[in-house]
Amino acid sequence: ATAIILAHNHPSGDPTPSAADLRVTKEILKSSTILNIDLLDHIIIGEIENCPNGLGFYSFSEAGVI
Repeated sequence: ATAIILAHNHPSGDPTPSAADLRVTKEILKSSTILNIDLLDHIIIGEIENCPNGLGFYSFSEAGVI
């Protein structure tokens, strides 16, 4: 692969990333850089009604984390 996109859901419906989500994303980004594989995004799926931004998902790329 030349690039990857990570995705997972939060059963609570709130897609806000946890401290563990942030930590793992940064570790995967570091590892993918070493392997010369682009990490394009990490998306957390939730529910629109439980989402602070009203979108129903959180994109690490859009948030500027990666």
